[in-house]
Amino acid sequence: MGYKSMQGRDVDLEKLMSQNELMPAIGNMKVNARGDELGPGGQIIRKREDVVAEYYEDNPNARSTPTPVVETPAPVVVKETAPVKQSKKLDTEE
Repeated sequence: MGYKSMQGRDVDLEKLMSQNELMPAIGNMKVNARGDELGPGGQIIRKREDVVAEYYEDNPNARSTPTPVVETPAPVVVKETAPVKQSKKLDTEE
């Protein structure tokens, strides 16, 4: 699925993210766009995978698996039928 800018140009967000994932993020957290911790000079100290693994070791009650998807029943489709014309009964007397 593509996105368009206000000027009508196509924007590929996945390409932009992959090109800039090693750039330092703006703010005071000292991480890059991937989530790796950065040291002096922008050198990677700890990778994102190590940070996440350490978090789950320290917090055993935290969910490490995604929440289960609740299945919703399929919608019921009701077909509309055309109204039935009632024929006039003819009273025939013989």
